[in-house]
Amino acid sequence: MIIMTIENAGKPFEPLGLVRGSMIQSKHAGKDIMAGLKTFVGGELKGYTQMLEESREIAMQRMAEQATRLGADAVIGVRFTSSSVMQGAAEVTAYGTAVKFK
Repeated sequence: MIIMTIENAGKPFEPLGLVRGSMIQSKHAGKDIMAGLKTFVGGELKGYTQMLEESREIAMQRMAEQATRLGADAVIGVRFTSSSVMQGAAEVTAYGTAVKFK
């Protein structure tokens, strides 16, 4: 499956529709407390960075699986969004247009 952020795949295609995948993930309370303490001194919250990287990967896989079920060759115009669901938990969504090359 080809996944691209560009809107034009460089060859003729038929759009099959919007595809998306999402993931809501949280860190356990111990890591959440440590991240809270880290905010006092500054720096990267590595636990949250890792959590969001994992969530993006899973959301992208789910989006690609949905595109495969539609018979797509690629997903173009891919974007990611994220939002806080509650303290220590975030939703990441990947979405784009499934296309079939002509």
